Amino acid sequence: MKTIVFTGGGSAGHVTPNLALISRLKKQGWDIQYIGSKQGIEKDIIQHAGISYHSISSGKLRRYFDLKNMKDPFRVIKGVGDAYMLLRRLKPSIVFSKGGFVSVPVIVASWLNRIPVICHESDITPGLANKISVPFANQICVNFPEALKYIKGGKGICTGLPIREQILQGKAHRGFDLCDFHKQKPVLLVMGGSLGAQKINKAVRDSLDTLLERYQIVHLCGKGQTDEAYANRRGYKQFEYINEELADILAMTDLVVSRAGATSIFEFLALGKPMLLIPLTKQASRGDQLLNAASFEKKGYAHVLYEENLTADTLIEGINGIYDNRERMITTIRSNEQNDATDTIINLIQETSL
Repeated sequence: MKTIVFTGGGSAGHVTPNLALISRLKKQGWDIQYIGSKQGIEKDIIQHAGISYHSISSGKLRRYFDLKNMKDPFRVIKGVGDAYMLLRRLKPSIVFSKGGFVSVPVIVASWLNRIPVICHESDITPGLANKISVPFANQICVNFPEALKYIKGGKGICTGLPIREQILQGKAHRGFDLCDFHKQKPVLLVMGGSLGAQKINKAVRDSLDTLLERYQIVHLCGKGQTDEAYANRRGYKQFEYINEELADILAMTDLVVSRAGATSIFEFLALGKPMLLIPLTKQASRGDQLLNAASFEKKGYAHVLYEENLTADTLIEGINGIYDNRERMITTIRSNEQNDATDTIINLIQETSL
C-alpha cells in the first residue's frame, strides 16, 4: 500500500480541495496522512473527515511588520525538524501541498528526505508559501492558465481545482426545507467568506426590502455577524457559517454574491452558478481576489462589483443584472466546461510517486 502525505492550511480554501483528492485516493487503496498546524482550521476539518492528522510547529509568513515576525522563523525551523522526523516515520511515496504557511516546513523536510512533492496554487499569482516552495517541488498545479507565467523552471501545469464530490451531490429539496423557502421566487446566496464581510452584510441588509420583492436570500454572514433584528423576515435566512449543508443550499441557489476566493468560485463554476463577485480590496489582501474576479469576468462566468463602489443601490443593480442575464451566463459556463482536475492531479500523483 502506498502512503501519501497531504499538507495545507490556514484557511478552508487551503484544505477542501485536498478532500476531493483524498476521497478518490482512499478508494484506490492509498494510506492517507495529513500534516498541519496545531491550532489551524485544517485540524478540525481533517479530523472531522476521519483522516490521520499530525501537528507540527509553524510560523505565519507575513508581508507586513509584526513583532511576531521575530519569533516565527524559529517556529518554521522547528517545524522543518518536526516534519522531517514525521516523514521518516510515515515513509510516504509523495507529498501533496495545497499551500498556506504550514506547508513550507513540510515541503522543505520532504526535499531533505528526497520525497517528491506536488503543490497546488489556487490563485493567479502564487502566495508567499508557494513562492518559497517552488524550488523544492517537482510540479506546481494551477487553476488559471494565466498563472503559468509566474511558475519558474517549467514546473507549472494547469489542472484546475479538485472539486469535492459532496459539493456536487446536494439536494435542492433539503435546502428549501432548511431555509423554509418555496419555489415561487429565485434563491440568492450571499457569501462573505468564512469570517464574513461587514460591508457586504450591511449592503445586503440595507437593500433587503427591495431584494425580497424578487428573491429569497440565504446570507452566510460570518462568525458573530448574524442580526436578530432580521431573524423572522420571511424569505431571508441568515447563518454564521454552513459546512455540511452547503451542497444542499447551492443545489437550490439560482445566483451567488461572493468574495472571489479561488476555491469558492471554482466550485460555483462547477455547479453552473452565475456570480456577482465582490473581491477583497488591495488594502485588505495581496490582490489575488481582484485578479481571480477579473479573469472570471473576462471569460463571461461572472460580473464584478468592486468593494469601493458597493452600496445598497449598486448591489441591487448588480444582482438584477446577473439574474436578468443568467441564461447567457449559464450557457457560457457550460460551453467552457473544465477538465476533471481531480483525475488529472491523481494521474500526476501516481506518475510522480513511481
